[in-house]
Order: sequence, then structure tokens, then C-alpha cells
Amino acid sequence: MTATEPAATGVAGATGTFTPRPGAAPLPRMIRTQAALETRMLLRNGEQLLLTVVIPTLLLVLFSAVDIVAVPTGGSGKAVDFLAPGILALAVMSTAFTGQAIATGFERRYGVLKRLAVSPLPRWGLMTAKTCAVLVTEVLQIVLLTAVALALGWSPHGNPVSVVLLLLLGTAAFSGLGLLMAGTLKAEATLAAANLVFLLLLVGGGVIVPLTKFPEAAQSVLGLLPISALSDGLREVLQHGAGVPWGDLGVLAGWAVLGLGAAARFFRWE
Repeated sequence: MTATEPAATGVAGATGTFTPRPGAAPLPRMIRTQAALETRMLLRNGEQLLLTVVIPTLLLVLFSAVDIVAVPTGGSGKAVDFLAPGILALAVMSTAFTGQAIATGFERRYGVLKRLAVSPLPRWGLMTAKTCAVLVTEVLQIVLLTAVALALGWSPHGNPVSVVLLLLLGTAAFSGLGLLMAGTLKAEATLAAANLVFLLLLVGGGVIVPLTKFPEAAQSVLGLLPISALSDGLREVLQHGAGVPWGDLGVLAGWAVLGLGAAARFFRWE
């Protein structure tokens, strides 16, 4: 035996100890990592920040301070008590529907979704990560808008559990519709359609202009829109102190089932 043989044996043993084990990371870790990436991408996008943060905040401040549109203010006499719940609903729509539809549509066009679909992360895991990114963004939006509304004199009431239920069902409804649009239309068509829907629902969804300002025939139809159900439900709880707005929750649940089911059925990854 030479002097170098024991060292060679030791090296061989060390090599065997540190033999790599190729394979995918645990599923929860993959989802967390993808969710963190989706959140960073969303928050770094200036256009998305304009849509999800700047516009709702400006609308809240502008219409609370300037008497542009006559709104019912309830017993407090403050416009912000009417506007704040509607702006919270608008923030959910801007992130879960408009922002997600545009971002996912262009990811689909550039082949990002196609490449991610063949990664160890399953497709439902990718959708879960996107949903988590949407929820994180919404939490930041709600904190900011609530702080601004409180500074403007907002006096919220009602059960927080009802508010959380409304926000979650609203997120599910708008996410399903946004993914359906992104997965079936071309990216440019998604960009145009998502922004157009955002503007139409901003005007006709009871966010700033009360539904009572529209003709009676239109009120019954507009009241079935997800943005109307979300804004009215939040308003019933936060402004009037209602318990659980079952009717609005039912409308949102129906849109969530319809949107998510259609997205799962018709979404095209290529």
C-alpha cells in the first residue's frame, strides 16, 4: 500500500457522500417561489401600478373632495363613506381582472406559459402562484386605500368577516374572468378589451355613480355585474353596518364558478 492510497479512499468516500440528487423541489416551495416572482414582476410594472394603485387612489381623493357627482352619503353626510367601498371593489377588479388578464395574455403570447407548463411546477400550481400574487397586491392596495379613506374622514362599520368573504369571492370571480380572457384572446385584443371593460364597469358598476342614477330597466341588469355586487355588498356592510349580504355573495359566487370553470375549460397555453 502506498502513501497515497488512504487519501484516495477518503476522497472516494467523500465523493459518494456528496453525490447529487437531481429532482424537483417540493411543490409548496415551488409555488412559494413562483408566487414571489409573480408578485415582484407585478409590483415592478409601472403600467400595472398606475392601474392598481394610482388611479383608485386619485379617484378616491378627487371624488371625496370635489362635488362632481352627486352621491348618496347616508346619515354621515360624507361622500367618502359611499365612495370608499366602491373604490375598494375597483381595486380588486383592477388587480384580479384587468392587470392579471393583460399580464397573462402577453406571457401566453411570448411563450412564457408554454415553457412554464413543461416545468416541474404543475399548471394548477402556476395558477395558484398567480392567485397568491394577486392576493398580496390586493392586501397592499386595501391597506393604502383604507389609510387614505380614513384620512379623508371615512367611518367604516360592519362585520370584518363579511368584508373578507366579499373580497375573496370578488377576487375569485374577477380572476376567473381575467384568465378566461387572457387564455382565449390574442394579447393585443386582451389589452384593449380588459381596459375597455375596466372603464365601462367603473362608470356603470356602482363604483362612483350610484345605480339609482340609471334607468330602472338598466338597474336590474347592472346589479347582476360582479363589480356591482362587490361594491354594493361592501357598501352595505361598511357604510350601513349590515350583517352578511347574501344576495351579493350569491352573485359573486355565481360569477366565480362561471369564470373559473370556463377558464379551466377553454384556457389555451399556446
